[in-house]
Amino acid sequence: MRAAVLTAHGAIDNLTVIDTLNVPDPGPGEVRLRVRAAALNRLDLWVLDGWKGLDLHLPHVVGSDGAGTVDALGAGVTGCAVGDRVCVDPTLVPADSPALTTGLENQSRINIKGEDVSGFAAEYIIVPARNLLKMPDHVPFEQAAAAGLVYVTAWHSLITRGGLRPGESVLIVGAGGGVNTASIQIAKLAGASVIVVGSSAEKCQRALELGADIAINRAEKPDWSREVFMITGKRGVDVVVDNVGQATFNQSIRAVRVGGRILVVGNTSGPTFEIDLRYIFRKHISIIGSTMGPHQDYVRVMALVFEGKLKPVISAVLPLEDVQRGYQALRDGDVFGKIVLTL
Repeated sequence: MRAAVLTAHGAIDNLTVIDTLNVPDPGPGEVRLRVRAAALNRLDLWVLDGWKGLDLHLPHVVGSDGAGTVDALGAGVTGCAVGDRVCVDPTLVPADSPALTTGLENQSRINIKGEDVSGFAAEYIIVPARNLLKMPDHVPFEQAAAAGLVYVTAWHSLITRGGLRPGESVLIVGAGGGVNTASIQIAKLAGASVIVVGSSAEKCQRALELGADIAINRAEKPDWSREVFMITGKRGVDVVVDNVGQATFNQSIRAVRVGGRILVVGNTSGPTFEIDLRYIFRKHISIIGSTMGPHQDYVRVMALVFEGKLKPVISAVLPLEDVQRGYQALRDGDVFGKIVLTL
């Protein structure tokens, strides 16, 4: 079968499409999925680069999001049938994990499809039946694949962990990434006002079109936290979504109000930097970490996607053979939303 695989860490040239992988068979409690669309995330770049402790079985099938049709059932599988149109929660939890009964699976030992286990960018994949969610006929595979990881991540951080309430103000640091485009929509749906900091006039304009109330172009106003401070009447925002980290976090501290929250689900610019702790305790700031989301959050947010209340932003739809082009666009930052590969 065909698959987009990583043969070694480092260069984008290490990504290739092969047609020599065997079609896998599902085990007990598993299904085989015929993949129709797979989506890329910034996570895929990190996997390409590699990190200490990441031990992949090469060639590694890439892609942490996907949707398709059920192709075969393993022993004991109920609740779905061959031919069902489904999308897949990308968070994998061991079948013996106590967290499966708590609703806090993402706070336990997990794997993520495409990160430390084989991903979605293959014609056929194996997934646990519990991770499947049936899709309505009107929802395109590309849209469902584009939503998964970033929408459950944004929902869990803003709503479940962040406790966002109607009437609050949210600052989203970054305009074009998948989590940020999801966060804009989720925050507006929750009844919040949204300020976005973007890297260009074009991305700022697209964030406004997506629903943001105010967009600040950091290329023109690098001291954007001061701009936020003034816009809010020298109060600051209730909530900051900062997935950038090293380059932005101290400005996020400046931009949040006394008693406000800073939500962290990533660190695209780097994980380590200095913080003046006096700002944290003097301003009574809560720093809330969050990663992925439990299956119940995936089901909730995908239901809103299916209803059309949330609309995944797709930057480009490419054939599987153009996987290198997709990665290069991610690397260059030439993306607003998600890149989807079709099979």
